[in-house]
Amino acid sequence: MRNGLIVLGVVFAVAVIGFRILGDYDWVTALWMTAITISSVGFSETTDSPPSLQLFTIGVIVFGMSAAAYTFGGFVQMVLEGELEILLGHRRMTRGIENLSGHVIVCGFGRIGEVLSTDLKHSRRDFVVIDTDSERFEAAKSQGFLCICGDATSDEILLEAGIERAKTLVSALPSDADNVFITLTARTLCPSIQIFSRAEHPTTERKLIQAGASKVIMPAIIGAHQLERLISRPSTAHLIELVSQSDFFDVELDEITLPENCKLVGVTVSATEAHRKHRLLVVAVKQADASMIFNPGAEYVFKAGDIAIVMGRAEDIQRFRDAFELLI
Repeated sequence: MRNGLIVLGVVFAVAVIGFRILGDYDWVTALWMTAITISSVGFSETTDSPPSLQLFTIGVIVFGMSAAAYTFGGFVQMVLEGELEILLGHRRMTRGIENLSGHVIVCGFGRIGEVLSTDLKHSRRDFVVIDTDSERFEAAKSQGFLCICGDATSDEILLEAGIERAKTLVSALPSDADNVFITLTARTLCPSIQIFSRAEHPTTERKLIQAGASKVIMPAIIGAHQLERLISRPSTAHLIELVSQSDFFDVELDEITLPENCKLVGVTVSATEAHRKHRLLVVAVKQADASMIFNPGAEYVFKAGDIAIVMGRAEDIQRFRDAFELLI
């Protein structure tokens, strides 16, 4: 389109000057002659014009209409081959984000952000990806994720991602300074949101907590602990790996929150028949005061506000939820 407009502009300017000199027209008439010639409207004065002006007019018609057709064709091609689709896709993306509530905002679609997004999709969690890099944005969009191309440290971008309706924000950028800034901005915009932030240096953890992070994740330390388990307790490490891998669907470690008037409230662990009937292991119970009970006994009575952590196959966990009418 740009090339076509340049050529069309040059032809128009040359035509105006040519009609002014060869046809001895004034500037307004020369402009009018150029407009009706290129637009193919036509005129009746051609038979009275000298041969030089007639040949010049033919050249204006050929080059002018060619440039106009090329420019218009470029515009049509742009609309048909992508621009209209991009516009409609952006509107669908915006509407999808506006309809979210209680979702997760993933800041950064690098190695950690991509794996996290894939796992969230597998867990059927609503989420939005934010990244400044256009290539990573396109990669997220190609995988069907709701995403925004922009700077996550900006208030406008976080508001566009629906931070006031979100439940959790994950800051997974490689820069500790960016993660601190995102955490501070997110906590200011939504004081109740849960914020998980990545850190590369141990000294950054305190700054992130002060900025408002609920939990700080350090991949280097987690990786070191995993290596130690592989060396000292390989079978345990293998089990943890199987449970945590998104492509291993037979075993899951899930948590079940028990609200008020839940059918599980007031029932003992043994009465649920979690192991005998549903083939589940009740690994732990996190009580309302945040205390953790590992491997609760058969006589333990579930209370409102408890979070039961169970392990088993995905379909068995879902069947257990259905039996006690527990929502995800």
